[in-house]
Amino acid sequence: MSIKEIQEEIIDEFSMFEDWMERYEYIIELGKDLPIIDDAFKTDDNLIKGCQSKVWLHAAIVSDNISFTADSDAILTKGIVALLVRILSEQKPMDIMTADLFFIDKIGLTEHLSPTRANGLLAMVKQLKLYALAYQSKLG
Repeated sequence: MSIKEIQEEIIDEFSMFEDWMERYEYIIELGKDLPIIDDAFKTDDNLIKGCQSKVWLHAAIVSDNISFTADSDAILTKGIVALLVRILSEQKPMDIMTADLFFIDKIGLTEHLSPTRANGLLAMVKQLKLYALAYQSKLG
């Protein structure tokens, strides 16, 4: 599936909820389904700078696509990174670098996060795209 198609799917899922309490609960549930990151990758090098919570992000190239794994010590943050991993994992580096993550505004995520969590979300997006840039430069 393309990045755009996955985002459309997420927008549809979020449209089923009446209010933001239900959406928060859904985000937390998504975090519980996040594939577990290998403890070997829970290092300071993989911590995302700019997040109030601890968020670890690991990237690896698998068949010219980037595979992401992540974890967080905060349940809501773990759900947010799970959304980003769902959208951007198993995609080509160039597609990740140029991705317009329109789902964030469409589901109203930024406006319903505290300023520190919203900054953390931006830091996560930035780090995902930086990994893509690094791998793209390696691929030539």
